[in-house]
Amino acid sequence: MSRVSYILSELERATDYYNENRILGQGGQGTVYKGMLVDGSIVAIKKSKMVDLKKKKLPDEKQLLEQFVNENEDFPLTWEMRLLIGTEVANALSYLHSAASVPIYHRDIKSTNILLDDKYRAKVSDFGTSRSVALEQTHLTTRVQGTFGYLDPEYFRSNQFTDKSDVYSFGVVLVELLTGKKPVCSIQCEDEETTSLVTFFLLAMKENSLFNILDPRVKHDGSQEEITAVAKLAKRCLNLNGKKRPAMKQVAMELELIRTTNEANHVVQDISEDEDSDVDDKTAPW
Repeated sequence: MSRVSYILSELERATDYYNENRILGQGGQGTVYKGMLVDGSIVAIKKSKMVDLKKKKLPDEKQLLEQFVNENEDFPLTWEMRLLIGTEVANALSYLHSAASVPIYHRDIKSTNILLDDKYRAKVSDFGTSRSVALEQTHLTTRVQGTFGYLDPEYFRSNQFTDKSDVYSFGVVLVELLTGKKPVCSIQCEDEETTSLVTFFLLAMKENSLFNILDPRVKHDGSQEEITAVAKLAKRCLNLNGKKRPAMKQVAMELELIRTTNEANHVVQDISEDEDSDVDDKTAPW
């Protein structure tokens, strides 16, 4: 893949002078913007910043999604807000994977890397481990990096990171939004205790007991059709076979449909049973 250089003024024009509406994600090392070059190419542009290590890594007005999903009892997120957050994160990842002229794998999607502004709009943060790939590349062969509980088991076994590895991690985030539980925690699962939220969730789906494990606010606010559709989508994202997981573009489209239409119960109806995730000893978090 050839390397191309651009002058500062070209990057400013491409991002509408770093307009905040173009922000795809933010991290300690800078902000990633959606841009359009003069030839019409869509690109992701990272504007680096100087970091004072004595200061907080995150701006004061930003809050971590994890704090609202798992800790904030005074202001729990409504179902509508959770669905919007999931959709916004999916759209950002879809852009990075397939809309930018050079695809980018984030490689560390988790709730602590999703920031909420004062209007609870989501931004993906921390691109420190992200990697760009050539259009013809299908995977990156690299030493395993990521966060326990979100790590794609297929990547853990093969050292090959694909776009579907980001999809798996996003599936874990969807389960967090549904249940209000952390990906690694002590949970009573059937007759034994597990530390894996993924295992807990997949067993509940297999036994048709999803509504027994939901966050109370989700169960109170959301419609059964919407919640079930999101849960089935999360299950597909967590498939042990990466090739059977949907692409982020498909995930984003389905979440948009669930959120904006009354057709939630039809969004996933055509998914065949052989694409379901199996619950076995391989579903433990990595």
